[in-house]
Amino acid sequence: MRGSRPKRRVAALGSAGALVTATLIAGAVAAPTANASASAGSGHGQDREARGTAIAAARAAKAGIDWQDCPADWNLAKPIQCGYVTVPLDYAKPHGKQIKLAVDRIGNTGTKAERQGALIYNPGGPGGSGLRFPARVTNKNAVWANAAKAYDFVGFDPRGVGKSTPISCVDPQEFVKAPKADPVPDSEADKLAQRKLAREYAEGCQERSGWMLPHMTTPNTARDLDVIRAALGEKKLNFLGVSYGTYLGAVYGTLFPDHVRRMVVDSVVNPSREKIWYQANLDQDVAFEGRWKDWQDWVAQHDATYHLGTTRADVQAKWLELRATAKKNPIGGVVGPAELISFFQSAPYYDSAWAPVASVFSKYVAGDTQALVAAAAPDLSDTAGNASSENGNAVYTAVECADAKWPTSWRKWDRDNTRLHKDHPFMTWANAWMNLPCATWPAKQQTPVNVKTGKGLPGVLIVQSERDAATPYAGAVELHKRFKGSRLITEKDAGSHGVTSLVNPCINPRVDSYLLTGKLDGADVTCTPHATPKP
Repeated sequence: MRGSRPKRRVAALGSAGALVTATLIAGAVAAPTANASASAGSGHGQDREARGTAIAAARAAKAGIDWQDCPADWNLAKPIQCGYVTVPLDYAKPHGKQIKLAVDRIGNTGTKAERQGALIYNPGGPGGSGLRFPARVTNKNAVWANAAKAYDFVGFDPRGVGKSTPISCVDPQEFVKAPKADPVPDSEADKLAQRKLAREYAEGCQERSGWMLPHMTTPNTARDLDVIRAALGEKKLNFLGVSYGTYLGAVYGTLFPDHVRRMVVDSVVNPSREKIWYQANLDQDVAFEGRWKDWQDWVAQHDATYHLGTTRADVQAKWLELRATAKKNPIGGVVGPAELISFFQSAPYYDSAWAPVASVFSKYVAGDTQALVAAAAPDLSDTAGNASSENGNAVYTAVECADAKWPTSWRKWDRDNTRLHKDHPFMTWANAWMNLPCATWPAKQQTPVNVKTGKGLPGVLIVQSERDAATPYAGAVELHKRFKGSRLITEKDAGSHGVTSLVNPCINPRVDSYLLTGKLDGADVTCTPHATPKP
């Protein structure tokens, strides 16, 4: 599963589940040392890619970015500016085929003296776009006002995403068509049908985007990040990564430890090689079940508003009834169990979805099916949105499949997911089918980077809610162990995904203080939760 925001197919890690002025003087940019990534992996290939990154970064520093007003259809209002950075498709061949990455920025809101450079953002996915990040300034987002005084806010579409040489695996209108088969199989025939769909999806990725697939890895996106840093004229990187963006940050910090100035990672993907990505998705299924129950408890507490029952068991019974109805006769002809999961999973992802999801559910139980159809069914007229959903899913699949070697034995998938489903039925099978294309992936699969502290890595700030569904808490603990000198802020008894954008007087000033001064607390910090959603 992706970890950013739910999309139509069913979301997941890292969610089926988005993210600088002056002429540049080449000499002002520290080019990566040739051995920058030697520590990250083994052998000659890593050295070649490190050298390739140094070459590409030096080239980008010299070229800079030709900032312009953003194209109208990007929906990014002035004074946000847009441009492109050129990077090698394959860093082992820095003079070979090049691809373009879309970037945008808004200048710092404070004085020239207050400016501390660019803060680059990745919202997760893999497959999320970071181009909305500068809009936090134009929309006057209060949580980020202090950081905006000091930093240009810079967003980008990672390779394969959106405006950055996008990939595709299937026709977008086909991709969103509904109703899809119930993810929970009733028979071996159901499993065979889903396995066939997964294999066809992998074949579609190869057919439509095969030339990109071997290069759609997190280490390559980290190298791209270093080239963007250089193109911006920045000696060191200031980075904010959420969800999958934390894994991108962890890999960047491992490959380029002495290029990091400040790094905030929020809602952390477990960077252990044993977790990336098969086991991470199984862990997610367990965490989703826990957070689903938290939401049901909240709905039951507000029975006076939602009339869905006064206990978690009552709410679950209503959910199972809705699911059974939709399985037998898809609601409005289009909303079956798969579409229900895609919609309802936003509640375990984000507290901000608790009330809207409960409200739609409540209306349905009261006899209004239209609200549910409007919320959960695809909109075939929204061709741009559907293309974006399909692209996000393609990138999610391509990166997770290419980053690591996946089990190829169906028996293993079947055994693991059957076992997990018994106690964690909300998400397990939906997540399994979403990831199953990796079992028959047509392109080379890598060994994940061994995330660790390298020479020159500064203190990293890690922020995590205790009951996060998409990126379980153990991931933050693991990264904290691996990055020496890091600090962990835990939001206790909370579980929203993406903590740094929520209002929490214990957390927001600490993030500001770190970004503005580089100072971390003397010890790890435990904070009380942000305000519970109101009905």
